[in-house]
Amino acid sequence: MLRAYESRQVTFLAADDSWPIVWERAKDVFVWDADGKKYLDLTAAFGVAAAGHANPSVVKAGQAQLARLPHAPGDFHPHARKAELARELSRVTFEQWSQKSGRTIFGNSGFEAVEAALKTAILATGKHGVVVFTGAYHGLGYGALVTTHRDFFRKPFLPQLREFGHFVPFPARSSDLPAVDWMVRRLFRREWIGAVLVEPIQARGGINVPPPEFLPLLRKLCDEHGALLILDEIYTGFGRTGKMFACEHPGVTPDLICLGKALTGGFPLSACVGRADIMDAAWAPSKGEALHTSTFLGNPVGCAMALAQIAEIEKLKLPARAAELGKFLLQELQSLQAENSHLKCEVQARGLGLMAGVELRRTDGTPATAEAFAAVRKLLQRGFIFLPEGEFGNVISLTPPLTITRPQLAKAVAALKETLMTDDLQ
Repeated sequence: MLRAYESRQVTFLAADDSWPIVWERAKDVFVWDADGKKYLDLTAAFGVAAAGHANPSVVKAGQAQLARLPHAPGDFHPHARKAELARELSRVTFEQWSQKSGRTIFGNSGFEAVEAALKTAILATGKHGVVVFTGAYHGLGYGALVTTHRDFFRKPFLPQLREFGHFVPFPARSSDLPAVDWMVRRLFRREWIGAVLVEPIQARGGINVPPPEFLPLLRKLCDEHGALLILDEIYTGFGRTGKMFACEHPGVTPDLICLGKALTGGFPLSACVGRADIMDAAWAPSKGEALHTSTFLGNPVGCAMALAQIAEIEKLKLPARAAELGKFLLQELQSLQAENSHLKCEVQARGLGLMAGVELRRTDGTPATAEAFAAVRKLLQRGFIFLPEGEFGNVISLTPPLTITRPQLAKAVAALKETLMTDDLQ
């Protein structure tokens, strides 16, 4: 049915029907397809199910709100849950980091949070230019698309895009930082740069983990040049990397932070949270017509689920759990990396917390794209849901629900290892 009625560009449908599976239901770390087959989910559905699929407290909150008030207008006659969530987001971000309050602009999808941040930056600084990084993925709306790096997403639409994003290489090691410093300073001298937009760890880019000095360097450069530091924590936020937010590892406070995915555990809702003084300088009080809004902005059901999701993340101590299990996961993946001679591809493991990736390359150094996708398909047949990431699709990512157990992780890595040792990864 999907083949007949959905746009052909959205869902990849294999000719032999081996991909995709049709999700029927999900619970905690497991998914069941339409035929009743059970799978261990190593994706958390793009990182959304941080507190587990269909977390009972989150579901209960959503159901109760749906029965009471399923919708309220985005920018007039507000509902209480929106105010409560805005206060809660201030508490877990800027009040936690700097004892200052934050202000929120809600959206429906992650790219909307990014675009709210980009709008805030130009209003606050008067400068349209933005420093962004190779490998970046900030969404596919026309504002966010300018800051997303991959040609696959951008090239068909370039005639309709205004190129205000200036790309700098995303650093892989500390030795890359002097060049980053030089290039960003050069952009500040030559362009009207009002912001630096960056993911603390690139997810869609291939689980790229920068050196720990990277965010402090960007904070310093923004401070020196009067620019805003915008962190896209849509994927890394809410415990994924072993801290509530990835910026807490180096102790860097952004000016604006973009949130989504795990915010609600399964309802379309995102948020751009900014330091109150910056947000107030950028956005004048409404006089009856909102400059930035949408019909479903701050939906009551999403807000209720987000409040319950944050409470669950804190109650279950999921950031600390991700930190502990992440060390185990990375050790297991690195042991796999050490056994290259037994595998059909060369592998490199990297990650932080429960956000890890295994990059596959052939012996000649070229990306093993076909092999990675073949491995993911074989793992699916064995009951494990993985996804390929990166510009070439040659990074097998692991971003499971933060409720996953050590034995479940070990079982998944063992299955990955066995699959990578097979002869027919084509």
